[in-house]
Amino acid sequence: MSDAFVRVRGAREHNLKNVDVDIPRDQFVVFTGISGSGKSSLAFGTLYAEAQRRYLESVAPYARRLIDQAGVPEFGAITGLPPAVALQQQRGAPSARSSVGSVTTLSSMIRMLYSRVGAYPPGQPMLYAEDFSPNTVAGACPTCHGIGRIYDATEATMVPDDSLSIRDRAIAAWPPAWHGQNLRDILVSLGYDVDTPWRDLPRKDRDWILFTDEQPTVPVYPGLTPEQTRAARTRNAAPDYQGTFTGARRYVLETFANTKSALMKKRVSQFIIGGDCPTCHGKRLKPAALTVTFAGLDIATIGELSLLKLRDLLFAVANGEATPGDAAHAGDVLDANSRAAATADRVAAGGSAHKTAPDVRRTPHLSDEKRVAARRLAAEVLERLTPLIDLGLGYLSLNRSTPTLSSGELQRLRLATQVSSQLFGVVYVLDEPSAGLHPADGEALLSIIHRLKDTGNSVFVVEHNLDVIRQADWLIDVGPGAGEGGGTILHSGPPDDLRRVKASVTRQYLFPKTRPATRAPRKPDAWLRLQGVTRNNLRKLDIDLPLGCFTAVTGISGSGKSTFVSQALPDLIAAHLGSVPPPADEEGTDPLLDTEQAPTEGRIVAGFERIKRLVRVDQKPIGRTPRSNLATYTGLFDHVRKLFAETELARKRRYGAGRFSFNVAQGRCPVCEGEGSVMVELLFLPSVYAPCSACHGTRYNAETLEITWGGRTIADVLTLTVDDACTFFAGEASLTRSLGVLREIGLGYLRLGQPATELSGGEAQRIKLATELQRAQRGDTIYILDEPTSGLHPSDADRLMVHLHGLVDAGNTVVVVEHDMRCVATVDWVVDMGPGAGAEGGEVVAAGTPTEVARATTSVTARYLADALMNPLTP
Repeated sequence: MSDAFVRVRGAREHNLKNVDVDIPRDQFVVFTGISGSGKSSLAFGTLYAEAQRRYLESVAPYARRLIDQAGVPEFGAITGLPPAVALQQQRGAPSARSSVGSVTTLSSMIRMLYSRVGAYPPGQPMLYAEDFSPNTVAGACPTCHGIGRIYDATEATMVPDDSLSIRDRAIAAWPPAWHGQNLRDILVSLGYDVDTPWRDLPRKDRDWILFTDEQPTVPVYPGLTPEQTRAARTRNAAPDYQGTFTGARRYVLETFANTKSALMKKRVSQFIIGGDCPTCHGKRLKPAALTVTFAGLDIATIGELSLLKLRDLLFAVANGEATPGDAAHAGDVLDANSRAAATADRVAAGGSAHKTAPDVRRTPHLSDEKRVAARRLAAEVLERLTPLIDLGLGYLSLNRSTPTLSSGELQRLRLATQVSSQLFGVVYVLDEPSAGLHPADGEALLSIIHRLKDTGNSVFVVEHNLDVIRQADWLIDVGPGAGEGGGTILHSGPPDDLRRVKASVTRQYLFPKTRPATRAPRKPDAWLRLQGVTRNNLRKLDIDLPLGCFTAVTGISGSGKSTFVSQALPDLIAAHLGSVPPPADEEGTDPLLDTEQAPTEGRIVAGFERIKRLVRVDQKPIGRTPRSNLATYTGLFDHVRKLFAETELARKRRYGAGRFSFNVAQGRCPVCEGEGSVMVELLFLPSVYAPCSACHGTRYNAETLEITWGGRTIADVLTLTVDDACTFFAGEASLTRSLGVLREIGLGYLRLGQPATELSGGEAQRIKLATELQRAQRGDTIYILDEPTSGLHPSDADRLMVHLHGLVDAGNTVVVVEHDMRCVATVDWVVDMGPGAGAEGGEVVAAGTPTEVARATTSVTARYLADALMNPLTP
């Protein structure tokens, strides 16, 4: 390690082609290359995975089993590799109990603050820090167990139509199919009337059927009438089976809490209603904890302040200008307007608008010890808040749950936490930390990266943002193409030296030779005029969007642009179209902890007659299991299976198209059931997936693989990349259009059988867009996308923008949230939101053509857009 380089020899992970590269330590190193070139395979799949593996060798074997290990990479040798910390783009924890405060450990410090120096009411003993946590038995509200809401199933929800009889399925909450029929047959055996309308049954019978916790077991005679059943029981006739009864509410609540099926949970959730807990009023804590205040606020209220307001509140305490019991200081920080905004923020985040606990008498004479402790703890919190605010996250609150955060916000939270940890001699491996960042926030990101480097660490960053790349000490460009066309090191050295590497696509964007003319903005066909739009931090917003044009909505992180584009706009358009839009993002959330979102308010007052269809293309996965893949999602596989079914041998054997699906028993491998691999548990090492010993990873049985088309089996076709498939299926019109679109938007490197679980959010979004582009354009559709160029190399962003402009040229309307000013410079209309984040945002700061917005003096975005207009999209 004395030569200060990490030396990699023979790296072969994924598409890396026996790569040799030397990477300097204690430097800011950026890995670049087009999407799929192999840069992540080098940075994360090789360097981080090996660093983690070496470190975990020193961990106790039992503890090692509890750690999510990255796997064992393929390489010849790696020397000089320090311990590594990976900060990847990933979704938040699935539990809403995970919050900004828990991820950053700030909540622990705030609890200590309340425990040690909070103002207690007279006679109340001191509480420990865990007494202020809703996630512990000691601190959770005894009524709602720390959830903040209570849930129940009522007669009205479970029996929506009381004119029906039980036999006619009056109890809608009961399961469908056999299980529901079984419960009805059990009621007949118990002697209940199942043929009288529900509303005419005795109240006692209705209450028992719905709400009893009893579970009697009785003989069941399915198919017999009530009279025949009574006769059979009288003579002790042998039943078909013994059935156990379950009350409707018990069935609903137990299924909701315990089922592993998302579909089943969604079904029973419609019979459950929730509301704020009557004991804690949504604050999740036991009453004793809520009586303790700091600066006049209970701990639940202080957790709902934005980080910026929390900083202002603690600043005076840390500097000795105010005491922990000084409620007047809290009033200065939270004036009337700020209090209203804080309440709105709280409600928007799913919290309660309930007022803080009544003021209690604070300690009249705060001891010197408490004053010193308050200043010390407040200073510690402020130190941890600073990098968070510097990274543009000041609009978040400590209580904001992680499932509601974007992957970029979550990565920046972890990055800020690492700055506070003050580690030394570590390699930080970051995955596109600029994703989702406004250029103004990007400058703060660079200062954080340099701070990590200056404290003796190495920072390895996979990045596409040209401004970040230009700031690197060392640049590693991987390519030249994607997939099999990539995997080689084109350049490893100072960024300026990339000028001489002609094979590099990145070079063309870092050092453009010419500046083409920008396109003239299109003239709108009409205007979509919205009034009074209210949601989250949008309050009574009036906004006009040009129809038949390409609009980009910009603004700093937290300014309200995603709230408008991804929530409010589709809600209002869907209401006009008479449909219900799907939730913006329901992946990974726990419905039990998920609080109700305030509905969008506002209306469309003009232009709605020009919109006949709404398409929202988000970054949610295209499937949750490896059985979902690129070919199945896009519909390509249906055409491929038909081709195989039409071959002479398949017709002779009477194989239909279903035979060639790995999800159908007749054609798939019986050992792995079409998975292609089996998991091998290695106890103290990471579990590995080995190819199935029967089908050798092909997913199909031997008989199915005897059928070939063009000399390839169905399994061979799934291993083709999109680029290779374009050549292989060149004469098939049903396939070439779909494949061509996938290739044109930069997905040519993906395999047709690439599992959905291996796709990034950006890849999933582009697959959805490609699927949509295959359809005939009617010219009356509005397309809504949230940061479509996120995670894309500039060359891939160019190709994507060409297709989005093509949608507009066909007469459609496209509205995107976008941070890449190169792309914004090419659109027809820009709506810039701000001026700040959270409660300080939610307004239209500027609107107009890119040139007009670039001249707006009140816009933070203006100067970055002006720079982009001087050097627009294509190099």
